[in-house]
Amino acid sequence: MTMFLDDEFNKMFKRMSQSFFDIDDIFEQVRGQNLNGPYYGYTMTVGPDGKPIVKEYGNVKPGLLPSSETREPIVDTIVDDKEKVVKLVAEIPGVEKSDVKITVNEKTVNISAENGDKKYHVDVQLEQTVDENSAKASYKNGILELVFKQISQEKPKGKTVEVE
Repeated sequence: MTMFLDDEFNKMFKRMSQSFFDIDDIFEQVRGQNLNGPYYGYTMTVGPDGKPIVKEYGNVKPGLLPSSETREPIVDTIVDDKEKVVKLVAEIPGVEKSDVKITVNEKTVNISAENGDKKYHVDVQLEQTVDENSAKASYKNGILELVFKQISQEKPKGKTVEVE
């Protein structure tokens, strides 16, 4: 019985390993090709409420021609209610920190960077209100991190008037 299970395990392992070797062949074919052209993708994460969050990125949308040579970087928004901070993490490889420009306007963060043929741009809409004066940015190994202090939502101003 043990010999039978060993044989079955070996067969299964060989089938699984073959798919990894096929992927390696694909990467070898792609290496050396110009990958600066149009691209599209999406990321999927699970939100704090357990619901999936799907975000699109790229310089084209499915079925459309590329809109520009500028890439839309992948950006993750992390809200830490315990520390009362909002963190944005953007992947923008191939540029120097001096190439990165960030502007904050109310609940919109504009990130752009350009170095040679590497061009990035994205407008990130924040759901939380942040203190734009508290913004701290760091860039290392192609990863940009922006941290903002979160501002508590103010209660709506006004007064309830009772009808007599």
